Amino acid sequence: MNSLVVTPNGPLEGDIRARGAKNAVLKQMAACLLASGEHRLKNVPRILDVEIMSELLQELGCAVSRPASHELSIVVPSAADLRPKAPAHLFAAMRASLVVLGPLLARCGQAEMALPGGDDFGGRPINFHIDGLGSMGATFANDRATIRGSLAGDRLKGARVTLEYPSHTATDNLLMAAVLASGRTVIDNAAREPEVEDLARQLVAMGARIDGLGTSRLTIEGVEELHAAHHEVIPDRVVAATYLAAGLITGGRVRVLDARADHMEMLLRKFEAMGAEVDVAGEGVALRGPARVRAVDVATLPYPGVATDYKPLITTVLSVADGVSVVTENLFDGRFRYVEELVRLGANISTQGHHALVRGVEQLVGTDVRATDIRAGAALSIAGLVAKGRTTISGLDHIDRGYEDFDGGLRSLGAAVERQS
Repeated sequence: MNSLVVTPNGPLEGDIRARGAKNAVLKQMAACLLASGEHRLKNVPRILDVEIMSELLQELGCAVSRPASHELSIVVPSAADLRPKAPAHLFAAMRASLVVLGPLLARCGQAEMALPGGDDFGGRPINFHIDGLGSMGATFANDRATIRGSLAGDRLKGARVTLEYPSHTATDNLLMAAVLASGRTVIDNAAREPEVEDLARQLVAMGARIDGLGTSRLTIEGVEELHAAHHEVIPDRVVAATYLAAGLITGGRVRVLDARADHMEMLLRKFEAMGAEVDVAGEGVALRGPARVRAVDVATLPYPGVATDYKPLITTVLSVADGVSVVTENLFDGRFRYVEELVRLGANISTQGHHALVRGVEQLVGTDVRATDIRAGAALSIAGLVAKGRTTISGLDHIDRGYEDFDGGLRSLGAAVERQS
């Protein structure tokens, strides 16, 4: 198994790019299923999840290629030539595979897929997807391993859907299904993440009629047919946050050239509360870290609150803060599983239910740790930047799913990082 070896090398300094957002591009690749022809996506990160989604689309009948380093060409056949099922291992490889369900039902009238996999940090039920698509006329026959969906008529039908929780992925799936449904669909309590808005902008470029972009109510007037389009993916705010957190914990100065401050407002406030100097006046977002960060309390909430994907990074920075912090997870039950790895590095963290009590220590100590998911792997790597001695992080396949050349990016900022087989 590949591993990352990190040793302290002083404050990080320099400029870097985040590249395209994983949580946007995977849904946008699925959205291409809605229209025949050649779609072009720009600013596509070179990450493992994009390769998995590319393979999934190919199994469904599409042709996927990279005409340039950060560009994808996706050629989609007619609905009659799409295959509405694919091998189970591709769905098991990542959670985002679930978003082909809506496009396949809208375009082919049927879909069969294995239950999706992905990072293991607690239950993420699919009932929001099934219930919402069911209100639009889809019927499902599911067992413990497979979802089988079909339509009673020729098309999905517009409906009013109120989500119990503003699920990002459910909003994406219902939005993509609704653009080809007959009549009007209203999605209330929709997720407001920038990645959802970016997907909607791609769909509008394909000919969809969507009102309410960026709000909690999306209104979609279904059309009979969409066309292929070109779209540029927004920058990845979580990757940007990762490099900014690396600058913060080391007391360095890092600028993420393509970061969008308007997509990270609440997080940047928390970084400032920790003692960081944040500059959004120039290109991207720049951060200068203090000699030692201050303790703050943080709670995750749906956007525009602090994203759950930020929390492993925040907890890691607070593990060496001056004072005691309380970190509260309001979204997923099991997303403190990386804490025991931080404790192995000398962090003083105790968890109870949805809360973690973080007592900052002056020094972490390097040892062998394991990445349990994408963001936990990145957070442990950042911990290694300030841990005395050598920190070895195994499970790099997790990091590679969401970060392009992560070790190279850290090295460009002055970190002592080496990838080993």
